[in-house]
Amino acid sequence: MYKFVQWFLRITGYIPSLFYFRRRKVYYENRNSQGRRIKGKAIVVSNHFYVYDFALYLFVFYQSNLRPLIGEALFHYNKAFNFLARAIGGIKVERDAYDFTFMSKAVNALNKKQKLLIFPEARFPLEHETDLLPFTPSFVYIALESGAPIVPVYHNKKFKKKGYTSCIIGEKIYLTELYDHSLNEKENVEHLTNYVRNYIISLGKKLDEKDKR
Repeated sequence: MYKFVQWFLRITGYIPSLFYFRRRKVYYENRNSQGRRIKGKAIVVSNHFYVYDFALYLFVFYQSNLRPLIGEALFHYNKAFNFLARAIGGIKVERDAYDFTFMSKAVNALNKKQKLLIFPEARFPLEHETDLLPFTPSFVYIALESGAPIVPVYHNKKFKKKGYTSCIIGEKIYLTELYDHSLNEKENVEHLTNYVRNYIISLGKKLDEKDKR
């Protein structure tokens, strides 16, 4: 069902998206390695500015249906948001309850060749927070368990920011290949979490350079 709903949103939301996102410019770190079409199972990992970030990626990855991991607050906000979150294939993350069943649901989805969208900052930045927030490590556990590659993405769309929206898609990252067996699991998870975060920070710098041209 979620695939139908996402295509419906793309069709009905295309014109409104032109006004909200303005000109959408998509850059690539290496287009031959990873373009806008994602083949096979994968986890798109991105920075997070606002609730409409998912809508942006509906159009950036218009050939791929992404199942987002969504915090429980949106599911509990009201019935309409609860219905929409479920309809688009959202996987609920109960952060305060320390309930990690979402991770097994995410792995099961990837084992079915589905694609996930994860915002590991886990919340929106405040006005004074200009750097990426620390990443929560759940996406690392999911990637290692499923063997799915990470597709790192950075975008510059802020809710009240003027100008057009741009994003950059990085090359796939296979965390299973970066796992260091000389380290214990906790050390590996911390290292891989920071590795992906730093990679996305570097994508943000590359996006700034491309936008200046």
